Amino acid sequence: MSKATRIGRLSMAALLGGATLLGMQAAWAHDAHHHAGPADAKPKAARVTLHDNQLVDLDRNPVRFTSEAVGNSIVVIDFIYTSCTTICPVTSAVFADVQKRLIDKFGEQFGRDVKLITLTVDPSTDTPERLKDYAGHFGSPAGWLWLTGDKPQVDKVLSGLGAYAADFTRHSGAVLVGDGRADDWIRFYGVPNPPDIVARVEQLVAARQPASLTAGDEAGVIGRR
Repeated sequence: MSKATRIGRLSMAALLGGATLLGMQAAWAHDAHHHAGPADAKPKAARVTLHDNQLVDLDRNPVRFTSEAVGNSIVVIDFIYTSCTTICPVTSAVFADVQKRLIDKFGEQFGRDVKLITLTVDPSTDTPERLKDYAGHFGSPAGWLWLTGDKPQVDKVLSGLGAYAADFTRHSGAVLVGDGRADDWIRFYGVPNPPDIVARVEQLVAARQPASLTAGDEAGVIGRR
């Protein structure tokens, strides 16, 4: 059994065993020294530079980061490496929860107008196959893009997102939420609550709509750009 598989099973076992997200957040705070950035900082506006480097998805399909992965969508981005045993499995579990909530909220528009993106910070180790093994423990790939690639290409993208660290084990524990069309980004530090991430996505969606639209109209209009 691979290390990534063991990590995934352990993390999902914790969830199925009744561990609460609050408890997992507290557990990660205990190990926060392994990652850069404060665990309890409030979300802040982020300055992001998108680099259109060619990466690859779980099936080794080439994916241009800016024009294809992000595009004009509203995206939620996190950063993991498959051998991580602290924050990475927890944020992946958070993303699985966020995925379910976004599907409930946006239906078929999720995956096109609203996306999840997970980017490895250890591309030298995290091949598409290894990343796919890890990803298989955290929900469906529908609407959730997992990316790796050649290290120089990935590192350039990470730098633009403010997530590069020379020692990848000390990468920033953060989640980015942004609108690729409006260039409006916010960074959540530590392990954010899924409802907070979804609320920010809803704010970005609402900002795209004419003022006269009601909240109930938003999901149907978002795809008709």
